[in-house]
Amino acid sequence: MSRLTLARRVTLLAAIAVGVSVAATSLAAYVFLRQQLYSTLDESLLSRAQGAASSEFLSNLACNNNADTAAVLGAADIRFATVNANGEVCSPSGEGGDIKIGGPEIRVADGGRAYSIRTITSTDGVPYRVVSVPNREGVALVMAQSLESTQQALSKLGVVMLIVGGIGVVVAAMAGTAVARSGLGPVRRLTRAAEEIARTEQLRPIEVSGDDEIARLATAFNDMLAALSASRERQRLLVADAGHELRTPLTSLRTNIDLLGQAAARGGMDADAQRELLADLRAQSEELTTLIQDLVELARDEPLSHTPERVDLADVVDGAVERVRRRAHAGVNFDVRLEPWTVLGESQAIGRAVVNLLDNAVKWSPDNGTVMVWLQNGVLEVSDQGQGIADEDLPYVFDRFYRASDARRLPGSGLGLAIVRQAAERHGGWVSAGHSAGGGAVFRMALPPAPPTSPPPQPPQGPPGGPMGTAQPPPAHVEAPPSPAYSPPTPAARRTQPAAPASGPVQPAPHAPPPSRERE
Repeated sequence: MSRLTLARRVTLLAAIAVGVSVAATSLAAYVFLRQQLYSTLDESLLSRAQGAASSEFLSNLACNNNADTAAVLGAADIRFATVNANGEVCSPSGEGGDIKIGGPEIRVADGGRAYSIRTITSTDGVPYRVVSVPNREGVALVMAQSLESTQQALSKLGVVMLIVGGIGVVVAAMAGTAVARSGLGPVRRLTRAAEEIARTEQLRPIEVSGDDEIARLATAFNDMLAALSASRERQRLLVADAGHELRTPLTSLRTNIDLLGQAAARGGMDADAQRELLADLRAQSEELTTLIQDLVELARDEPLSHTPERVDLADVVDGAVERVRRRAHAGVNFDVRLEPWTVLGESQAIGRAVVNLLDNAVKWSPDNGTVMVWLQNGVLEVSDQGQGIADEDLPYVFDRFYRASDARRLPGSGLGLAIVRQAAERHGGWVSAGHSAGGGAVFRMALPPAPPTSPPPQPPQGPPGGPMGTAQPPPAHVEAPPSPAYSPPTPAARRTQPAAPASGPVQPAPHAPPPSRERE
C-alpha cells in the first residue's frame, strides 16, 4: 500500500471503511430480521396448535389416515400429527417427506414439557418449524409449517443487501476519489511549484487560499522561498562586491608586473625604482591576501560548532593587543584594562574579531595617540583618538565592503567590521559604533557569559537565550563618554580585578549605538 499514491490510498481507505460499515450493518439487519421472522412464525404456529389441541377433531383426522385431509392441510402449508408417550405417531399420508418426531415431542406427550418448538428437516430436505402441545392425556398434537417461503425471503433480502452494499462501496470510492482530488489539489499545486522552481530556479511564491493545514503548508513554503531568495541575493551581492574589490589589486598587480617586464626588456631599471616597485607589489599581494581571507571568513554562514569551548575573553583580547602592537606604526600607545570574562564559543573567531577592532583603531590613531582597550562585564570597548566617524556613515560601518569617503585613501577591504559583527552575532552578542569622548571612534562588542561548570547554590539569573545566552541589544547612538554606570577598571586592576557576577544580561554603555557599517 505504501507504493500507492496518496489519492489512491484515500480512495481505497474510504471504500474499505464504507464496505466494512455496510457489511456490519447488513449482517446486523439480516440477523435481526431473521430472528423477528422466526419469532413471529413461532408465536403464530404455537397459537394455532394450542387452538387446534382444544378439540379432538385434528387428532382423530390424524389417526384416520385420510389423504384428502392431508391434501387440504398441505395446501395451507401445514402438516400435523399426534404422538403418545410411547412414541407412537399418527399422521395422515400425503405429499412431502416424513418428519422424524423425536424426544422433545414425546416429552410433551408424557407431560414433561408444556410445549416444544424446533426446526426439523424432512426426508426430502425441506425444513419445517415443528410445534408440539398437549392434546389429551398421554397424547401431544404436533403441527409443522414449512420454512421454504421464509428462507426464500431471507435469501432475497441477503441478495438485496449485497447489491446495496456493493453500490455503497462504489459510491464511497467515487466520493473518496473526489475528496482526494479536491483536498490534494493545493498539494499538487505546491508540488508543481517546487518542480518548477527546481527546473527554472525562479523563486516565485505560490498563491495561498484559505486558512487550513494546506494553506499553512503553502505559507511555510513561501516563507522558505523568501529565505532562499534572500540568501541567494546575499550570495549574489557578495560575489559582485568581491569581484569589484578584487579588480583593483589585480589590475595594480598586473600593471606593476608589466612594468617589470618592460624594464627587463630595456635592460633593467635603477635600484631605487626597482625597490619601490617590489615594495608596491608586496603591499598589493598582502592586500589581496587579506581580502581573500576576509571573504572566506564572511562566507562561513554556518552556526557555531556543536562542541564550543570555554574561552577567557580577557586572554583573547590580551593576545590580540600584543599581535597588533608589534605591527602598529610608531608612537601608538595602548591603554589596556581587562577583567576576566568567560564565554562559550570559538576562540579563533573571537580573536579575529578583536584583532579587526584593534587594527581599525590603530589605522585611524594619530602619532603618539592612545588606543583604549577596556573589558568590563563582558563588554569590550575599543576607542581611538582619530577623527571619528561621520554621522552619515554610522548606519553603514558594519556592512560588507562599505568604506567611507575619507577611508578610501587607506588600505583595507571594507570587510573587517563586517567580520566583527558576524562573529558577535554567532556568539549571541552584539556590536555598536559611535563617538568617543576624545573625538575619535568607539566600538563596543558584548558577548554573553558561559554557563557555570557546576550548579551554583542558587538558581542563576544570567542572560536568557540558550547555553550561551543573548546579550542585550545596544541603544540608539553613542554621543557621550561612558556614564558612571560603566566605569572602566583602573590601570592597576589590569587582568587582576575579579569578574563581575553574572546577575543579569550584558548591558552596554547607555550611549551605545545600534549595529551599523565599517570605517576602514
